[in-house]
Amino acid sequence: MPVVERPAGAQAPAGRAPRSRGTRASAVRPGARGGRRQVSARTQRAVAAWLLATPFFALFLVFYAAPMLASFVMGFTDLRSTDLRHPLAVNLVGIDNYRRLASDETFRKAVVNTVLFVPVTLALTMVLALAVAVALHKGVERFRTLFRVGYYLPYVTAIVAVSVVWRVMYQHDSGVINRVLGFIGIDGPNWLESTTWSLPAIVIMTAWRGMGYQMVLFLAGLQAIPEGLYEAAEVDGASRWQRFRHVTLPMLRPTVLLGAVLGTIGLVQWFEEPFVMTRGGPLNSTLSVSMFTYNQFGFGNYSYAAAASYTIFAAMVALTAVQFRLLRSNT
Repeated sequence: MPVVERPAGAQAPAGRAPRSRGTRASAVRPGARGGRRQVSARTQRAVAAWLLATPFFALFLVFYAAPMLASFVMGFTDLRSTDLRHPLAVNLVGIDNYRRLASDETFRKAVVNTVLFVPVTLALTMVLALAVAVALHKGVERFRTLFRVGYYLPYVTAIVAVSVVWRVMYQHDSGVINRVLGFIGIDGPNWLESTTWSLPAIVIMTAWRGMGYQMVLFLAGLQAIPEGLYEAAEVDGASRWQRFRHVTLPMLRPTVLLGAVLGTIGLVQWFEEPFVMTRGGPLNSTLSVSMFTYNQFGFGNYSYAAAASYTIFAAMVALTAVQFRLLRSNT
């Protein structure tokens, strides 16, 4: 296209303003001002967000972080209830409280009970939950929602109420469980007053109650597995058990990890069940570490109770790390 040269002194066409050096500068300045306004708007939004989050952080610091720090420091002192009126009399004793825990026979018994309780209850809960989830996912067609609600209802029910009901069911003479066993010719034991059967009785009740929560997790995991994997395995001649073993279980590994971690955290802190049903007895056969800590706090041994509570915390961290190591290696 030929270029038409404009004669010297000719005016620009109507409707088009002549360019000048100041035009470029004036086009840049509004952008700069707009950029400053944009940065200012971002800053205002950030300040507003922090202001809205300030109440949460204040409550967290006052009611969570500060008490946790204070209890951690308390574990290295000799604070007792009698020292509250004379706080200057409290002394730092280092790790003496933790040494006392290592040599305390009652604490050792509580640790043994917890070590037996946690893995058995977790395994039983997850196996039952997986079986129910598979049945509800594929096997049950009618009233599926009703069954899901029914299995989940015990978990959302108050644990104290559940423990009271099961305590009545476990009664030796008039309990429902022993009556049912009597119909089939079995003389039921004295569940909650036997050093042999008291802990298994609490294991059964806890697994029954926690099964609903694990079932919901497994149902979510089963629904996330692509149907094409099952169809391909069926085309290859895989049986139902082979499909479950080589398709379902590997695909549920993240769900198993989540359920194991959450279940372990809850079970290590088990307290309400033995407190309501057996008071830790008979002969400390159902005493948990959490209940031992509660008792020491009630006795006024505040620093000793703080040391025991952080022992529970360390155990939970260690168990969670092991579970991540074992279950996350192939995910």
